Amino acid sequence: MLSVTRPIALATALASAALLAGCGGSDDATGNGRSAVAAFYPLAWVTGRVAGDGWDVTNLTGPGTEPHDLSLDIKQTATLAEADLVVLEHDFQPAVDETVETNAPDAAIVDAAEVLDLMPASEHEHEDEEAGHGELDPHFWQDPLLMADLGDAVAEQLAELDPDRATNYKDNAAEVRRELEELDRSYADGLARCERSTTVVSHEAFAYLARYGLHFEAIAGLSPDAEPTPADLAQLQALITEDGITTVFAERLASRKMAESLAGDLGLETAVLDPIEGLSDETAEDDYLSLMGQNLDALRKANGCH
Repeated sequence: MLSVTRPIALATALASAALLAGCGGSDDATGNGRSAVAAFYPLAWVTGRVAGDGWDVTNLTGPGTEPHDLSLDIKQTATLAEADLVVLEHDFQPAVDETVETNAPDAAIVDAAEVLDLMPASEHEHEDEEAGHGELDPHFWQDPLLMADLGDAVAEQLAELDPDRATNYKDNAAEVRRELEELDRSYADGLARCERSTTVVSHEAFAYLARYGLHFEAIAGLSPDAEPTPADLAQLQALITEDGITTVFAERLASRKMAESLAGDLGLETAVLDPIEGLSDETAEDDYLSLMGQNLDALRKANGCH
């Protein structure tokens, strides 16, 4: 367990969080009372599946929130300070990195950027270094096998914190891997025979899917709020015409304005390809697996796969 000693700077935050809990909040800890905090949805999904019922897993990025834009309030800061385990991805959410470093020095950390082999960013990386992404593409969760690797890393850390249940965590991670390997096979089979491979998306969140034979062209860079130049748009329009692309993909949590504008100018359809960075009201009943399945269906339709 964590030490009960906390940074003095957090005293006010913890007191405020206690008041919030007293005003209609509740202690939702379960099982052995251990708590894990995940920075955003894909990390929370893996952590929850591997940890099982013995852990209370909190997702810092609430439904409908774009994780790139996350800022932490007093209650979230206090939750981090009390966590036994924090699962994050360094450089993806600077606010989380800073808060963990300052206020959760005793928590065990699983950093996806350290335990996984991330891809280099594309030609847009010079734009996104200013946004805090650096030179790596953070959207690893588009690759089911990397999600399985993260599950193994979480299981290993959970076993160190709770050795008595190490076998449970290992078994949970193995079941998650089985499901993700099945998903990987569905993508490989479903995208093996397509009329087109080039896919136009809002921002560069899908490059990890390229190993299934797809080529992604993004309107913006790694950050969904990045603005393309007129030259970028002109090149993209020429590519769309040359490759016979029929669909421009928008997203749920980010603005659809750029995708809809580009599609409208060229008389194309728009559809949703979910980066699965978080849930929304529309996807509240879904999970990572079902959303990846919906994305596969959308890709097959847009690219004429059979």
